Amino acid sequence: MKKYLFYIAFIVSVMPFTGCKLELVNPNAPSDLEILNTREGIISLSIGMKQHYSATSLEALSVLTVAPTSREVKGVATFTNVLEMEAGGTALPTFNGNILALWSRMLRTMTMADDIIENAPNVLASDDPIRPGIIAHANLVKAMAIGGLATGFEKFPIQTVKTGTATFVTRQEGLDRAITLLNDAAGLLASYTAPTEFNTRILGARFNLLNCINAYRARYNLMAGKNAEALAAANLVPLDVPSEFVYDGSRSVNPLFSQLSTTRSFIARDNFGLPAGWVETGDARLAFYYTGAPITSGTDVLRNYKGFGSANNSPVPVYLPDEMRLIKAEAILRTGGTASDAITQINAVRTQTTGDIYGVNASLPAYSGATTPDALLLEVYKQRCMELYLSGLRLEDSRRFARPAPPANMMERNRNFYPYPDQERLNNPNIPEDPAI
Repeated sequence: MKKYLFYIAFIVSVMPFTGCKLELVNPNAPSDLEILNTREGIISLSIGMKQHYSATSLEALSVLTVAPTSREVKGVATFTNVLEMEAGGTALPTFNGNILALWSRMLRTMTMADDIIENAPNVLASDDPIRPGIIAHANLVKAMAIGGLATGFEKFPIQTVKTGTATFVTRQEGLDRAITLLNDAAGLLASYTAPTEFNTRILGARFNLLNCINAYRARYNLMAGKNAEALAAANLVPLDVPSEFVYDGSRSVNPLFSQLSTTRSFIARDNFGLPAGWVETGDARLAFYYTGAPITSGTDVLRNYKGFGSANNSPVPVYLPDEMRLIKAEAILRTGGTASDAITQINAVRTQTTGDIYGVNASLPAYSGATTPDALLLEVYKQRCMELYLSGLRLEDSRRFARPAPPANMMERNRNFYPYPDQERLNNPNIPEDPAI
């Protein structure tokens, strides 16, 4: 993976190609020197980094790649890459375009964040009021990119390089690095009051930086098996403050709308793609996430997706409040906490009829099943699958909860981890062997 010349697309978008030696130079674009050594350049790069993640990296994570693997959507187009994602298993080749998109877009995002983290302290004066926010924001976005790679791959780079080829770390090392970035970001914001310039130009109207950092601290600590830390971070996140990625419908388009309503290479599976009998009668989340009558496709029942992709300019939450409740329930159970404390969090999700800031209300009766840790963990998993549908989290959840796995069982996920893209293997001698499945 190498670093290349920046060029502007949208506000600013950076397109380094992993492992490749080709440089694409736009003679009308600002140079690295102009972008990385001026205050305005750093601000523009911060804006472009956030836009790049929300419009392209998020798309690669939640729909194009992870959702067909976790059986949340079905690939219905005749394009080879779509059919390969739908088949999964050993039928998923190393040259699949969706796998390359997930890999390269996360690394592009990481490159932008690394450049801000490296250069902002030198460009922005120590008393510049946007400096702590700029660096904390870059830490968050880099952590998001690392988390995206950890969702799909066993090993990956966590640091971009200017010369040579990148080295790989394990998922655990990657998640540890993401957590460190987020902890550092939270520290930067401990006594920080963001100026209007930072809030309006970079974050936008509905993006609370500290809440997002704490939510992702909770998420990645949970993924890393650090349950006490996950619980502590989740407790810091207020459930009534929204944070969203926004789209204008023209220059930036909601990726869920684009893929599930316009392109329609993938269509949402009915009942969240879950085993028969898991979705209870009266679950109001069905009406939130779906619209129209069921669609029969062979032996599958599909639905038109609504949810957070009802229009080309619909915002997408950075995280859902009830993810924090379900993180608390899982962390309580995995740290030996009481069943009643976990059930309290589960029921806060199940019985909610109004009040969710995004309208994701299950409207179900209180939990009445067994209260053993295993039974309650299964209930947490079920609620995560329904509440957090198409958030890009189910593949990770499926592994963490030890759900039926390929090659013996392909019903809940059709891969455990993805093979590495050919482009990286051809140009980076440090790349590991592909996972078996």
